[in-house]
Amino acid sequence: MMEPLFLKPVFKERIWGGTALQSEFGYSIPSDKTGECWAISAHPNGPSIIENGSFAGYTLDKLWKEHPELFGNPQEEVFPLLTKILDANMDLSVQVHPDDTYAKAHENGELGKTECWYIIDCKEDADMIFGHTAKTKEEFIQQINEGNWDGLLRRVKIKPGDFFYVPSGTIHALCEGTLVLETQQSSDTTYRVYDYDRKDEQGNLRDLHLDKAIEVTTIPHQVAQSNPSVELKGNVQITNFVESDFFSVYKWDVEGQASFSFNDQYVLFSVIKGEGQLSHNGESYALTKGTHFILPVGLGGFTIDGECQLIVSHP
Repeated sequence: MMEPLFLKPVFKERIWGGTALQSEFGYSIPSDKTGECWAISAHPNGPSIIENGSFAGYTLDKLWKEHPELFGNPQEEVFPLLTKILDANMDLSVQVHPDDTYAKAHENGELGKTECWYIIDCKEDADMIFGHTAKTKEEFIQQINEGNWDGLLRRVKIKPGDFFYVPSGTIHALCEGTLVLETQQSSDTTYRVYDYDRKDEQGNLRDLHLDKAIEVTTIPHQVAQSNPSVELKGNVQITNFVESDFFSVYKWDVEGQASFSFNDQYVLFSVIKGEGQLSHNGESYALTKGTHFILPVGLGGFTIDGECQLIVSHP
């Protein structure tokens, strides 16, 4: 019998992390420098664990390998997506990610990393780094060598509810005071371009990866336009943020009871606001802020009842 798969997140301490994952979502975090919640992950660096039902105790990567029928018997060797919540208590390093081809050749067969961000919350007047001003690779290298970061890096104002699509090759950085849900390819490959000359707890500068970053950066910067569309289905307002080669991402605003049916596609859900309940096959499951679950292929009909906001994605 198909049933929803609820997941226990994995937490990562980061030099730029804080405590918002505890204060906003009630998670038990390892320290006051907790930067990342790997909410739905089958990546070897932090796989989530199934919390309920007949597969309780399985890691998501093990489930993917041993029960491919839950995912429609996919062609991919690895679970393709990774959902995170990021607490940027300080500025993140300025970075760029490779595409699939480059990562496969240079990072032991790892996937590339195209990602997208939904801004859950941010401080007033917040911004982020998104792209660069260089017209040629020579200009890009020259600006880096001169340390002309103010001239090179594009800054964009952000506010809660904004959505950004971040293809591989895009220079980017979340900045201080930002809480983000990230949907990305299942990859942990990041090339740091600039880190504000910060030192780690041992007093060492963190590694930069300039040669690789210069090779993979898209020059000149290309703005990936996201044109969200909104439709009303009964008591749910569905915002379609992006449909790309890697993932489709939506926001569901549920007010009341809503019925759905999924048969041909497994779908990832993260509750980012409010509460409610999921009902399927006579069973009810509580949905609270910070709950993450997957509905497997062939689940069929289900209802969500309550007032809540979910970020929904699938490959």
